[in-house]
Amino acid sequence: MKLPAVRGVIDRRILINYRVDPGALADVLPSPFEPKLAGGFGIGGICLIRLKHIRPQFIPFGIGIGSENAAHRIAVEWTDGGVRREGVYIPRRDTSSRLNALAGGRIFPGTHHHAAFEVDEEGGRYAVSFRSGDGAASVRVIGRVADDLPQSSLFGSVDAASSFLKRGALGYSATPEPGNYDGLELRCRKWHVEPLAVDEVASSFFDDRSRFPEGTVTFDCALLMRGIEHEWHGQPPLRGSAVTVPG
Repeated sequence: MKLPAVRGVIDRRILINYRVDPGALADVLPSPFEPKLAGGFGIGGICLIRLKHIRPQFIPFGIGIGSENAAHRIAVEWTDGGVRREGVYIPRRDTSSRLNALAGGRIFPGTHHHAAFEVDEEGGRYAVSFRSGDGAASVRVIGRVADDLPQSSLFGSVDAASSFLKRGALGYSATPEPGNYDGLELRCRKWHVEPLAVDEVASSFFDDRSRFPEGTVTFDCALLMRGIEHEWHGQPPLRGSAVTVPG
């Protein structure tokens, strides 16, 4: 049994982006995925997303479930059936929902790890953190709505960053079966992002120097999405080789 098409509202989505040495990403990515580059760098990131009113398409608005969720992501390209495609590879998913954690890999695409989230949002300031129950993953982000990206961002403009990230709507997640990757596509009714100035960011994944040696990964920028109606559509799985990610 797999997830049917579902719809809901992205109440809040923070997209934290890092620029990463492509060689370091190549050691993390399994086949068939290859780093998708921007300005000569690979792009990794964290999606911190609060979902509301999640329900099958045929259920009316106002009925559904909500949860806080996190996904570590890497922008990738790959060849499937002779066609070049792009999206994101997701080595790790975490969720506040015990239902999602229980059903992940069975009904919901990809393994979902249960985590405790702490959220403080007020007056355009966002503080979101989580720690997984298995102790393998943690993230902390503090930021505020801004007018533009940092001057150091390789994207150069909000529109450029938005366009790059929008092309990552198709994600393939690690599963309990090595070399098998579950697919899920995000379809937004509209696509609108705002820049988020980040005062603090920490990630057990991207800060791990055994995975990303010193100098191979740098925070680039962050974007915010709010109040976006959307749908999730399951996609056929991919098969390739496996790379072991702790947790």
